[in-house]
Amino acid sequence: MGKPNHVVGADRDEMDDIKEIAILSGKGGTGKTSLTASFGDILGRVVLADCDVDAPDLHILLKPHVIERHSFQAGKLATIDDKRCSLCNLCVEECRFEAISISDRDGVPVIDPFLCEGCGVCKLVCPSEAISMEEKEAGEWMISETRTGPMVHATLLPGAENSGKLVSIVKENAKRIAQEKGIKWILVDGPPGIGCPVISSMAGIWRTIVVTEPTLSGKHDMIRILKLAKHFNVSGFVVVNKWDLNPEISLEIQKVARDMGAHCVGNIPYSEVFVSAQLNGRSVVEIDPYIRESIKDIWNNVINN
Repeated sequence: MGKPNHVVGADRDEMDDIKEIAILSGKGGTGKTSLTASFGDILGRVVLADCDVDAPDLHILLKPHVIERHSFQAGKLATIDDKRCSLCNLCVEECRFEAISISDRDGVPVIDPFLCEGCGVCKLVCPSEAISMEEKEAGEWMISETRTGPMVHATLLPGAENSGKLVSIVKENAKRIAQEKGIKWILVDGPPGIGCPVISSMAGIWRTIVVTEPTLSGKHDMIRILKLAKHFNVSGFVVVNKWDLNPEISLEIQKVARDMGAHCVGNIPYSEVFVSAQLNGRSVVEIDPYIRESIKDIWNNVINN
């Protein structure tokens, strides 16, 4: 269905000319998605990769037109062939996740897909070979077109796992599209935190922008991400959003960032325009010329340092 999940036919030199920047944060709601969309509007033509596959929201601001949809399969799900089942109930006894129960209707074991972990023990102990392990659909990933260029995005089904694998698929296809269309910039709207999907988002990037807020928890989150960036030998750039709500903490955050070797590339003032922009499906730089200049300066500081 559509194009493959991996980069194909990409010339190494051409790929090296592509610059991939990840916008990250320690938690949701710091403004990284607003900043990503704003960068896209300022640059005019970029490839966007929404790697927050657990709770994607870049589409709210960019209203993408979906061109391709692809199923994402991850993990295994046990299924029972009723005709081959001998009703021995060994699978019920051995399932440590209590995902298998006896049907009230005919006594045949029934598997709860939400509890099954795909470990395969039931298949191993079944004397009738009535149980098979099937690929489990875990979500979907899409290729879309937006007003600022192509966008690759995805979403996991509720309770599904392997978000890091899905992030890798999003990033690989973003790189492929950038190479095919000759687009220099890839903007990665990353997930919050420092877990598996964030590590996948950071793999192979050129630079990372850490968006934080003037709070003690914001400082702590920034430190964790900068440590992760240092581990991957990625240059870190810090933006303090809503800096004027607590200028003292903002200065403290900037000092800590510099002490860790990061670049402080700008502050964004608190403004209700961000909420208005989201409600209208637009980026903030389309509405507020002052904030547009602030974010434009931030971009220039990132690429010139």
